[in-house]
Amino acid sequence: MKQPHTHFVEPFLHEKVYNHGHAAATIDPKKVIGEALHRRVGAIDHEMCDPGDEDTFYVADLGDVYRQHLRWKKNLPRIRPFYAVKCNPDPKVLKLLAELGTGFDCASKTEIEQVLSMGASPDRIIYAQPCKTNSYVRFVKSMGVKQMTFDNADELYKIAKLFPGAKLFLRIMTDDTSSLCRLSMKFGAAMDTTEGLLSLARDLGLNVVGVSFHVGSGASDPMAFWKAVRDAHIVFQQARERGFSMRTLDVGGGFTGDTFEDMAAVLDGALDEFFPTGCGVDVIAEPGRYYVSSAFTIACNVIARRTVEDPTLDGKGYMVYVNDGVYGNFSSIMFDHQNPVPKILRCGGETMYNKPGARPVPAGEGVEYSIWGPTCDGIDRIAESVRFDPVLDVGDWLYFEDMGAYTKCSATQFNGFSNSHDVIYVCSEPGARALIDL
Repeated sequence: MKQPHTHFVEPFLHEKVYNHGHAAATIDPKKVIGEALHRRVGAIDHEMCDPGDEDTFYVADLGDVYRQHLRWKKNLPRIRPFYAVKCNPDPKVLKLLAELGTGFDCASKTEIEQVLSMGASPDRIIYAQPCKTNSYVRFVKSMGVKQMTFDNADELYKIAKLFPGAKLFLRIMTDDTSSLCRLSMKFGAAMDTTEGLLSLARDLGLNVVGVSFHVGSGASDPMAFWKAVRDAHIVFQQARERGFSMRTLDVGGGFTGDTFEDMAAVLDGALDEFFPTGCGVDVIAEPGRYYVSSAFTIACNVIARRTVEDPTLDGKGYMVYVNDGVYGNFSSIMFDHQNPVPKILRCGGETMYNKPGARPVPAGEGVEYSIWGPTCDGIDRIAESVRFDPVLDVGDWLYFEDMGAYTKCSATQFNGFSNSHDVIYVCSEPGARALIDL
């Protein structure tokens, strides 16, 4: 089987800007990504290439991750991010975030091992998994990872037996009805149970150091953060009454790039109201998709085409089959409620990335396509209907942006298709490139 490998493409310097008399090169992210895509697909002859040469591949702009970090620090300077590794455990992303000083939200032995292998200290990890495997608890104890979450009495008894020296966060239930992926049905202690859990933790001699919550992955209602912070403040008071001196609030994840400033403003206001600066409480968070979603672009090859005659229309459409689908890197369609937008990367020998002709056209214009994955399952469909002006054919390429979150990490090998694909790394931020070895 063809083994995936990584590449780094030199950035394309777009223009010069001058600041205080010094010249500094600025980089156009689109041009950097476009050049990497063009080089790769332009070098592939689908008539002569070896099996696997035309496989799906990613272009990852680490500069985008860097800019998201700066954006976080600007809008939420009080909150230290602990990146949710499950979202995208890409090693270059983890290395960059480690160099930027973030912590890491891990949910398994493998994730913890990956983070520790990069030199991150155990105190930069929170084992944010309310239902922990016994052997994993023993493992994290041996590794010195002390921070972990709980939300029920059985978990407290487990921790008391296996790791009584752990630093515990009581995860409370939140209103996550506005999120893409709800978590409260599975995790979180109801507010009418928190006093009992704190009393049990005290009786077992355990150390509860904070409260955590998660308003749901891909949250859309900023007020969910305000309500959760208010509830967390109540639990802090309950803990104080039972002799605990809690010092950390974990506001979880749920952040997305397109609504981040609105979310951050409400969250920051809630912190000012319930946990003001100087109150002695540190605040952390567990962002995942916020950091990586827009950093990854995926390219897929058109492997087959089927003509569809439609007598109701004056013309025909096509079913287009590409070499990736919902069992692969487009698992986000099934698991994360995403609707990736296809665009034309290469058609008729011309690279069209970021050009007007690459984008879909409105209903009634162009040629209609449905886009399907490569497996034999009928649900393996990426797009039911999309229209383009050009006519796509076998050997052409499509690309999809915003493919960095919950994509590659949950791909399968169903039907014998690979779940491991090449990543071409680019970096549109010199500051990021200086931090890691590319």
